[in-house]
Amino acid sequence: MKITGKRYLDYSSYIKSTFGERVQKISLNIGFSCPNRDGSKGYGGCTYCNNETFNPDYCEPSKSISLQLTEGISRFSKKYKAQKYLAYFQAYTNTYSDFESLKAMYDEALNVPGVVGLVIGTRPDCISDEVIDYLALLSKTAHISLEFGVESTLNKTLKRVNRCHTFEDTIAAYEKCKNKGFHLGAHVIMGLPGESKAELLNHAATLSKLPINSLKMHHLQIVKQSIMAYQYKQNPEDFNLFSSENYIEFIAEFIGLLRPDIIIERFVSEAPKDLLIAPNWHGLKNFEVVDKIDKKLTALNTWQGKYYNAINTKTKA
Repeated sequence: MKITGKRYLDYSSYIKSTFGERVQKISLNIGFSCPNRDGSKGYGGCTYCNNETFNPDYCEPSKSISLQLTEGISRFSKKYKAQKYLAYFQAYTNTYSDFESLKAMYDEALNVPGVVGLVIGTRPDCISDEVIDYLALLSKTAHISLEFGVESTLNKTLKRVNRCHTFEDTIAAYEKCKNKGFHLGAHVIMGLPGESKAELLNHAATLSKLPINSLKMHHLQIVKQSIMAYQYKQNPEDFNLFSSENYIEFIAEFIGLLRPDIIIERFVSEAPKDLLIAPNWHGLKNFEVVDKIDKKLTALNTWQGKYYNAINTKTKA
């Protein structure tokens, strides 16, 4: 196999090949909740969750979608030359409302000048046929990406972190959404409590069976104002948090097992310093981690999907 450039399919290359120019996501917070917060399925939310860890300060639910987008575009336009934008419905569950309300919000975002598409983060148990059909319609004229929080492929883990849905729900959601004309993404957290390294690596094979176009992943971070922060304080021995070195080695192994046509959107995220409890990576920035992963892949002479066919052939035998 002749390798040029990255040893995996990276998201920025995908964006450039799709749009021919830089495209920036603009995060939105529309004030939604989740069914494991409001009592529909449970209370307290996911044990690891504090949405303040990824909301920019312009994302305030009291502001309209148009205003949040306009303020976000203003910020990024000062840093970069002319570019296009994707409206990123990020915080909480962004399909968790009635259809007419969702339709109005998606339409409002797409009517903002410079916005060429939507990225919608949601749960696999919160997507209706009506919403799927509307997103399929929008995808005829705009870039539509639907990103499900998978988090883990293990039901024991999903129960432990209070997701209040099963991996079977995840499979069913992707089956309903495949071949609808929009981009399907998945988000997973590496290192959730109770998962062994073998189970973590097996996520690669299991995720590869889903009809996903892209994958986001990051290591588990314990953040303030989360249920997990209390659990970590009471029983730190229940957590086997990644050091930066171990995570880089793990990701290099994981990539080799992953289906080769999945776009890798993210390897790592960085919680704000004032919210992060553990692990301490001593100020290592996201781009530095990615650079170390690139170098590790080169040193090991491995690449995305190197072991994928061998694993699947063995599984089918």
